[in-house]
Amino acid sequence: QLQASGGGLVQAGDSLRLPCAASGRTFSDYSMAWFRRAPGKEREFVAAISWSGGSTWYADSVKGRFTISRDNAENTVYLQMNSLKSEDTAVYYCAASSPLDPIVAVTTTSGVGSWGQGTLVTVSS
Repeated sequence: QLQASGGGLVQAGDSLRLPCAASGRTFSDYSMAWFRRAPGKEREFVAAISWSGGSTWYADSVKGRFTISRDNAENTVYLQMNSLKSEDTAVYYCAASSPLDPIVAVTTTSGVGSWGQGTLVTVSS
C-alpha cells in the first residue's frame, strides 16, 4: 500500500514536500516514482528514484526545481517541490515499480506496478 500526503494550496514560488509511505513490501526492492495529472490532461511522469536512491530521473518540466529522495529505513519516498508554478497544479501520485525493476521501468505509466492514491497540489498565481 502506498499513502501519499502533503498536498495543499500554495502560492507561486512557494515550496512543498510530498511524502509517500509504503507498507506491506520490502521497500528497498522497488524503484519509486511520482506522477501527476493536471486538470484535463493525461497522467505524466514527474520523477523517479532507484532502489538505493543512487539514481534519479526527472521530467524536463521539473528538473532543477523538484527533488525526489527516499528513506528506506522509514519506507518513505519524498518529492520536494520548490519554485512552484501554476502549471504544477495537479493531483500527484506516488508509484512503485514491480519488484527489482530498474528505475527506467517506472518512468512510464505502463511500467508502474502499483499506485498510491493522489494528493492535490494547487498553486495559485
